[in-house]
Amino acid sequence: MVGTDWTRAELRELFDLPFTELLFHAAEVHRTHHAQGEVQLCTLLSIKTGGCPEDCGYCSQSASSNSGLKAEKLMDVDAVLAAAAEAKAAGSQRFCMGAAWREPKDRDMGAVCDMVAGVKAMGLETCMTLGMLSGNQARQLKTAGLDYYNHNIDTSPEHYGDIITTRTFQERLDTLEEVRAAGMAVCCGGIVGMGETREDRVGFLHALATLPRHPESVPVNALVPIRGTVLGDLLADTPMGKIDDIEFVRTVAIARITMPRSMVRLSAGRESMSEATQALCFMAGANSIFTGDKLLTTANAGDSKDAALFTKLGLKAMRAEEPMRAMAAAE
Repeated sequence: MVGTDWTRAELRELFDLPFTELLFHAAEVHRTHHAQGEVQLCTLLSIKTGGCPEDCGYCSQSASSNSGLKAEKLMDVDAVLAAAAEAKAAGSQRFCMGAAWREPKDRDMGAVCDMVAGVKAMGLETCMTLGMLSGNQARQLKTAGLDYYNHNIDTSPEHYGDIITTRTFQERLDTLEEVRAAGMAVCCGGIVGMGETREDRVGFLHALATLPRHPESVPVNALVPIRGTVLGDLLADTPMGKIDDIEFVRTVAIARITMPRSMVRLSAGRESMSEATQALCFMAGANSIFTGDKLLTTANAGDSKDAALFTKLGLKAMRAEEPMRAMAAAE
């Protein structure tokens, strides 16, 4: 039985384990629930860039940032489908689409749903992140064929107000409830390295691991400090501008232990990680990555580097069915 009743004290104990013991424990959990040596390949496309009214301190797409990023209109459906076809040809299993909105407007839902239906027809898993959703919008996306909806909690409830003031932590949870009620899978994680304490990392993972149902996908991002954003200007070129690699791997390992059937994805920040750090993350139970040269507006490792790393580590693109999705289909 996979529990959702973790306590913060239990998570603190995991963080305090000797590093090698923690990784051994995480690897055992991973082997129990997931195909060995397989990593899911996902592609992320920004379908509407910049101009977001939210004030997330890490984000270059916020209208309040001075990153120099220009606001763009929603992409044409055909252009999105062409990008999805390229992603599938490159080996991606899931195609994720992100729009810099506080929430989608009803007038945009037709085009957004056409994107979902078109990508789904290619045989790809579909994922979107569009901000907050109403119940009706969630049902529209489900009807169009959306498999996953991404809506990150970002950090611990206690640290959240230091990062974002335009949307509450509870509003994020409300959207997750709408996604679940519509029958879609949840993709929900956050960002570490935003000046938080270890106790905040405990709180972040605890909030995810105690949801009524664990997210099917848990992206773990390392902050990319971008000049012109609040956190970029505060942390760039300082010792706090990059989370310690061992602490990052610990965070991944505890995500795996506390959410054993979830896909744990190495997301933003991977382009600056050494091969050794990434290898430790895979050993700790990470089994999903974003491929390609770009994640929304930040750099990514790139397909050729990933292929070389996979060859070096003896990894291959995932073909097995995701455990939580398989269970849901059987229910």
